[in-house]
Amino acid sequence: MIDTHTHLYSEEFDADRDEAVKRAIDNGVTQFIIPSTDMSNFDAMMKLCNDYPGICFPAVGLHPTSVKHDYGDELAFVEKQLDSNRFVAVGEIGIDCYWSMDYIAQQCDAFEKQVKLAEQRNLPVIIHARDSFAEIFSILDRIHNSNIRGVFHGFSGSRDDYLKIKKYGTFKIGIGGVVTFKNSKLPQVLDIISITDTMLETDAPYLTPHPYRGKRNESSYIPIIAQKIAELKNISIEEVNRITSENARKIFDI
Repeated sequence: MIDTHTHLYSEEFDADRDEAVKRAIDNGVTQFIIPSTDMSNFDAMMKLCNDYPGICFPAVGLHPTSVKHDYGDELAFVEKQLDSNRFVAVGEIGIDCYWSMDYIAQQCDAFEKQVKLAEQRNLPVIIHARDSFAEIFSILDRIHNSNIRGVFHGFSGSRDDYLKIKKYGTFKIGIGGVVTFKNSKLPQVLDIISITDTMLETDAPYLTPHPYRGKRNESSYIPIIAQKIAELKNISIEEVNRITSENARKIFDI
């Protein structure tokens, strides 16, 4: 299995990072996509990926909640790194209208510029969309072409949102722990999301699946998410693992 979105470099793992990686591998999770969020955690992300070559794969980007008045410097840093190192994606990027509306115009600008950086380098994008599908769709509609591809990570949108994404034809849907939450609407939406459009993720250390909610999330919980998808789709967990892993390898070229 592949965890297509985990922040294993974060300080929540400082006490047991190697053990967390081992637990995941012991549970069948053998590869990890590691997106950065801004300059402050880039070095930690790169160290992790250098410590686990062929297992942890880095992505570089400016997260929407990290967009502040100095976002131009952050974008310049992203572009410099893309020119200096190999990454599997530009991410985590996107727009977040949930936490604050203070820098929404700047978020939109940063998102569009980073999508274009990815397009120029033939890289996929990892999109964070929280209460912001309308804004993201507006930008993608304006600039989208066949070279723009990637994943809508931590998907929590509606059926209409998924059908809109499908019209682009080049994006996958990241499904994480939210699908296991008791009051989640995602299981009803998952009814129309094809398994061939799906990838597994944790977003660790956040969004821990049931029955571990309230504790730190980690990649070893990917089988819980896979099992829930298998139950909802009425297919075997082996089929979920095979198809979602194929999707991830194709999108991220790993």
